[in-house]
Amino acid sequence: MTNPKAAASPLQIVSFLSIFLLAIFPHPILSTKSSKGFEFLKNLEGCQKGQTVKGLRELKLYLKKFGYADFHKNHTEYENSDQFDDTLEKEIRTYQLYYHLKATGTLDAETVKQMTVPRCGIPDIVKGKTHMRSGKKEHTSGGKSSSLQTASPFTFFPGIPKWPLSKSHLTYRFSSSIPVTDTETLKGVCSRAFARWAEVTHFTFSEAVHPLHDADIVIGFHRGHHGDTNSFDGRGGVLAHAFSPRDGRFHYDGEENWSTNPEPGTMDLETVAVHEIGHLLGLGHSTEPNAVMFPSIRAGSLKRQLDVADIRGIRALYRILP
Repeated sequence: MTNPKAAASPLQIVSFLSIFLLAIFPHPILSTKSSKGFEFLKNLEGCQKGQTVKGLRELKLYLKKFGYADFHKNHTEYENSDQFDDTLEKEIRTYQLYYHLKATGTLDAETVKQMTVPRCGIPDIVKGKTHMRSGKKEHTSGGKSSSLQTASPFTFFPGIPKWPLSKSHLTYRFSSSIPVTDTETLKGVCSRAFARWAEVTHFTFSEAVHPLHDADIVIGFHRGHHGDTNSFDGRGGVLAHAFSPRDGRFHYDGEENWSTNPEPGTMDLETVAVHEIGHLLGLGHSTEPNAVMFPSIRAGSLKRQLDVADIRGIRALYRILP
């Protein structure tokens, strides 16, 4: 008879191996669950007005999630339909203009390619969001012209929420619902990301002395439904999100392939941290592709340094003189 104390169970072996691997391979931090993310959009390439194609309703939800919905439309009926109508054409064109694509109103290859890039979960266009306008630009497509206000490359949240001037020092702590990387690694990543914003603002940042005490900002890894209104969608979709001042929540999607030294197929923790901290301070998304606050970032890419548009935006928000 086998001695139960002499042989480890399969579950014990798997648990031991998991702990061992996490201990010796903290970089990169790989998820074990795969997800299609935005991959469904690839099946819709070439769709145009007048067609009815399975999957277009998911596209409509995608456009709504990221701020491109026509709120004057009856969306209950519209969203439940796989029909490509005038409204969808208009929303796609608005998306294309935001991302500096040719405003065809169709799901051409370049548009689908951009839509499938991993991105922040905060909408690009929020009803009531403050844009710094700088004139009007006319775009022509298929013989029809549509006007779009040319926005400054930075935006703010509705109502322009920001930290009061008396609150120039912000504390942060870490609280995750799933383990992804060791705390020391995450501390180093976030410390460097906060330093980028401290260099160009009046803010200073530090980790809360007592981790369980109240902090202005709480950072952590989560998956799926995790207690707020912005559920994560698994690997290859929304990477993270953060809330406007003075909420202070910053969530990474723990199912992404995270790394501190990204290579193809992995996402850079620090790049995403610099972006989300911009939201925590009150910046919305930028239309400038080189800006940290641009909504999307391709796997394997680095964007850790603030662009002129990011610096102009945060200084305009807090009225900081150059």
